[in-house]
Amino acid sequence: MIRRFFKHFIESLKSLKRNGWMTVAAISSVTVTLTLVGIFGSVIVNTTKLASDLEKNVRIVAYMKLSVHDQEQQIQDDKGNMVNNDQYQAVYRQLMSMDQVKSATFSSRQEQLDELTERMGDTWSMFRNDSNPLYDAYIIDAKTPSAVKDLTNAIKGLDSIEKVQDGEDATARVFAFANMIRVWGLAGTGLLLLMAVFLISNTIRITIISRSREIQIMRLVGAKNSYIRGPFLLEGAWVGFLGALIPAGIVYFLYVVAYRNFNPALAQQSLSLIPVRWFVTVMGGGILILGILIGALGASLSMRRYLKV
Repeated sequence: MIRRFFKHFIESLKSLKRNGWMTVAAISSVTVTLTLVGIFGSVIVNTTKLASDLEKNVRIVAYMKLSVHDQEQQIQDDKGNMVNNDQYQAVYRQLMSMDQVKSATFSSRQEQLDELTERMGDTWSMFRNDSNPLYDAYIIDAKTPSAVKDLTNAIKGLDSIEKVQDGEDATARVFAFANMIRVWGLAGTGLLLLMAVFLISNTIRITIISRSREIQIMRLVGAKNSYIRGPFLLEGAWVGFLGALIPAGIVYFLYVVAYRNFNPALAQQSLSLIPVRWFVTVMGGGILILGILIGALGASLSMRRYLKV
């Protein structure tokens, strides 16, 4: 059994060399196909993960009326004197009393302005002190994503709240975008894989035709179908494996670059791409296995059509 395997193994390598440019064409087709498959797959799974993370991290922003000073222990009265604020943290207590509120973090007008100035440039620095157009706000995390909409409606009913925003609309758009990428990516990947299988099948067909007399002799002396099929299946698997090596390396390099450039910014929003070590191991192994499978499939189809065993 081992001896037969090594014989088929050597024969498959000889056949690859014998087919010359057809082998190169088939390997090149697999390389291009699996490179695009790897890129599409990377985009699809990471977009899906980000959309899922975004749904889990949907936050509600409740902007308070300008007359409300929820985090100031003392305020000025009509005469300009500093007096104790009877409504100190009243809004905070109302928010935390709601069953589905996990946390509420205060964000002052000045903090928001400073953040905008840092991100958008010094243009926003003109809005200082009384000219600040922003509102004090609470950033609220819900206990479950499904509670966001009901919680938003409940917060809107508070007298101290000017307006409320949640991220569900943005999340819905992200999911729609992720679904579009998934559908078109899978469709394109399917067409590319069919093309690769077709080219591999033609490569194996040439081998079968060139060895037709040898195959007839093997049949006459009683060779089993599995013995005849062996070299061709191995040849197809070799084409797929060799064609998958370069895509695995390309996907690894591109993903490491993308992770280093994009993940730090995503981490600031409690989002993350799939970790490099885990993703590259799974994706690289998947590309190699997929290459071998489509190679063997192309060989199998070719044998079914032209070998008739």
